[in-house]
Amino acid sequence: MKSSRQKLAEYGVKVPEIMLPADRSIMPKWAVIACDQYTSQKDYWHNVEEFTKGVPSTLNLIFPECYLEDPEPGKRINSINKSMHEYLSGAVLAPPAEGFILVKRDTPASPTRWGLVAAIDLEFYDFSPESTSMVRATEGTILERIPPRVRIREKAELELPHIMVLIDDPELSVIESFINETADLTEVYDFDLMMESGHITGYRIDSDEHISRIADALAVLGSPDEQNKKYGTDASFLFAMGDGNHSLATAKTIWENLKKDNPGNTAIMNSPARWALVELVNIYSEGIAFEAIHRVLFNCTPEAFFEYASNAGFKIIRKDSLQAVLEIIDGNPEVQSCGFCTENGYGIIEAQHTESSIAAGTFQNLIDGFIAGNTGAVVDYIHGSDVTEQLGCRKNNIGFFLPAIRKDTFFRTIVEDGTFPRKTFSMGEAFEKRFYIEARRISG
Repeated sequence: MKSSRQKLAEYGVKVPEIMLPADRSIMPKWAVIACDQYTSQKDYWHNVEEFTKGVPSTLNLIFPECYLEDPEPGKRINSINKSMHEYLSGAVLAPPAEGFILVKRDTPASPTRWGLVAAIDLEFYDFSPESTSMVRATEGTILERIPPRVRIREKAELELPHIMVLIDDPELSVIESFINETADLTEVYDFDLMMESGHITGYRIDSDEHISRIADALAVLGSPDEQNKKYGTDASFLFAMGDGNHSLATAKTIWENLKKDNPGNTAIMNSPARWALVELVNIYSEGIAFEAIHRVLFNCTPEAFFEYASNAGFKIIRKDSLQAVLEIIDGNPEVQSCGFCTENGYGIIEAQHTESSIAAGTFQNLIDGFIAGNTGAVVDYIHGSDVTEQLGCRKNNIGFFLPAIRKDTFFRTIVEDGTFPRKTFSMGEAFEKRFYIEARRISG
């Protein structure tokens, strides 16, 4: 009979050994937001530096991406590696403890989000667009973004996750099954996050009974019957990237390089670098909100675009307000449509023949086709309908309003179409992103 850990291994999951600060009173300054947030706002990171000065902090263990283009990045990488070694060899980090971490995250903007910190087997992950692996990318991986991240991780002794990986669990069987049992779990942290980013509590899940429950629930989600019921095929697909795809792609790249550098060495398959620490989150969590990312087309003649769209088989329908536009695109999922605004008013563009199973794919192709034939026209990707309207209503611009992606079709779309078009969705506001808290050894 298979053990619970053997069952987990069949689905690319491992119970991690997690390290946390020995002195839990430093947690409000220990935890900092994901490095890929506030990339245009160095003031945010300067404020974090001031707030954490003189106290051990994950700020000293990560590379905020707003500094990636600064001169001599090697100095910062060396400082990161030095801090990791000091935190490991000193008394900053407590000895590792085996177990999942059940995470309760509250923010000022959303309902409670529950997650499960686990280790993902990188042998089960493939970030290529045509991937059929158990763990898949949801948007195209920009290969040029990987090498600088490899330089940061390749000599690191520790990893700290800002990666969020989604599971398709409408019955709330894996993570949410524990939310009424926290009194029976060991609380490992409970504190307010910096910069008014909410509150977080963590509970260790380490009993054989509870681990077995998680393994059994994942086995049901991954069973051929369940996969066929959801996706019309045995997709062998359990995990979809939510946030941090390039970080996981970096870990995968380093792992593949390690195998290439050690041919014939079977012991390498037990290296801690084979796994990556992530937070699993149910796509049906009330704390997960998919927000549409809109587009603005600059330096174009709107009527020329509408003529191009009409000739390509799209229907242009004028409307009298943005509210009317948004109600239509969000209210009729059976028809692929996007809204638009120009200096002359509002309207809907309906696709008569779709090129993708989601509107973002169909209309991205339309916009790209127009840009290819119109020198000077460029597109940008915008969060928020208000900003899209403001920019789109300017002369020689068009704002495009896309519908938010639906949770109940998210995984099936990846099965049918592969990765989503670039800039299809966003998961929450910047301050709601994952904070670095848990650490795991990845060398030695």
